Amino acid sequence: MCHSTDSRPPAPPVQGKVASQEQIELTAADGNRFLAYRAEPEQPNGRAMVILPDVRGLHPYYRDLAVRFAEAGFRTIAIDYFGRTAGMGDRSDDFAFMPHVQQLTSDHVRADAKAATEALAGAGPVFTVGFCLGGAQSLRQAAEGNGLAGGIGFYPTLRFVDEPASVPGAPILMLMGGADTATKPEQFAAYEAALDRAGTPYEKHVYKGAPHSFFDRSYGEWAEVCQDAWRQILDFTERHA
Repeated sequence: MCHSTDSRPPAPPVQGKVASQEQIELTAADGNRFLAYRAEPEQPNGRAMVILPDVRGLHPYYRDLAVRFAEAGFRTIAIDYFGRTAGMGDRSDDFAFMPHVQQLTSDHVRADAKAATEALAGAGPVFTVGFCLGGAQSLRQAAEGNGLAGGIGFYPTLRFVDEPASVPGAPILMLMGGADTATKPEQFAAYEAALDRAGTPYEKHVYKGAPHSFFDRSYGEWAEVCQDAWRQILDFTERHA
């Protein structure tokens, strides 16, 4: 897993007030009912964000991250992956996630992300941001288009997804740790070559020496990297809104 229950995301460079935050239930087109967490900014920036967690699903880090994005002005929904196989129970340290990860497909993620996108209707252009498994799925969703304005992947673990679609997709932003070994450099090279063939625009920022899961306020030595990652997100979403 990327982030423990005690991990918390770093604050954005500019923090506004959050108008509301709440746990909600969503229903995908295939009938799947799943948990999500919604946070609304007091002053929206005209953009919306769907958060795709790591293998743990909707645990406290991602609920808090939804609030962080709302502080940055995004209308935000973080989703859980495991409604089909684990119901809508708690995703604490006691949750045995791997059997459910092994049953998760990109089609499941697409359906659930679509439900979150539809719940954000009227909020402005919708982006996805994901971490590890979710990072790879965020890139996958954007590469397929799916009505998204763009997709952001933190330390994406590419083994969880297939090669990108062969037609141009939405713009992609990859934020990666230079010391991350979850995906080999040759895998990224092949992935980027596939994006080039499809004509999908992408940007990549590799932070020298940063580990997998560096986007964590407890990692004091990576505070500047975290702030730069926030700046990259804000710039990317503003340019592609």
